[in-house]
Amino acid sequence: MLAVMITGAALAAGGAAPGSTEHRGTESTHAPASVHKHHGKRAKAERTAFSDQEIVEGFLKTAFGAEYHLAGRVDRIRKYNGPVRVFAEGARHDRKEQIAAIVADVAAKVQHLDIAMAPSSSAANVTINLVRDRDLYRTLTSSYGAERAREIRSSLDPQCLSGFRKNEAYEIEHSDVILTVDNGDFVFFDCAYEELLQSLGPINDTDQVPWTMFNDNVQMGYFDVFDQYIMNILYHPLIRPGMTVPEVKALLPEVLADVRRFVARINKLPQ
Repeated sequence: MLAVMITGAALAAGGAAPGSTEHRGTESTHAPASVHKHHGKRAKAERTAFSDQEIVEGFLKTAFGAEYHLAGRVDRIRKYNGPVRVFAEGARHDRKEQIAAIVADVAAKVQHLDIAMAPSSSAANVTINLVRDRDLYRTLTSSYGAERAREIRSSLDPQCLSGFRKNEAYEIEHSDVILTVDNGDFVFFDCAYEELLQSLGPINDTDQVPWTMFNDNVQMGYFDVFDQYIMNILYHPLIRPGMTVPEVKALLPEVLADVRRFVARINKLPQ
């Protein structure tokens, strides 16, 4: 039986307007222009230098545990163990183009992750369902059933949602992401990046790490440097599905050295 993990992001009180400064492979490798716009407005303020301890703590708090889970253990590494192919379903062509650009951005910034868009739903192991805000809970009910939908709404009260199914080896086999399309570009990009990345493994939201988008008090709208560290550690070849915290900690000095070099190079950071 496959275990299911679910996480959701709630919209901050009053919403997050575009330009908000709240902290909350064949495709193009360039991020969408609107992502660059939001990133550019905060680029000087974004923190990009982190100690090994800060990175390790952030990784362990997000890669282990789960904000909401229906079954299965959450004390092991969970990740895809092969190519990831994404398909977006919905009527908004512009949002589908933005999803494709986001996927390409993630592919360019996570060294050992083979991720790209799929030509069809049947060829995908990540399905993104693009819905109107008023249809969000109807979609939850259709996907998870009425009882689970009520539990998710009560527990998470999400603005967007992601979840995955994993096998007994803790390999993720399929992910589902639900995004609302009509709450503005900033909210869409913020949700899309967070939920897509969490659907790949680091599904535990935490309010104890102030530099990650996997903190519901933090709004990003782009793929920030700290979360690039988290994703590159998770998808480093030495980090395997099913590993425990002690097993991962034993490898982190070697893994983090490799990850630091890559993240520094692609972000033009001092080494």
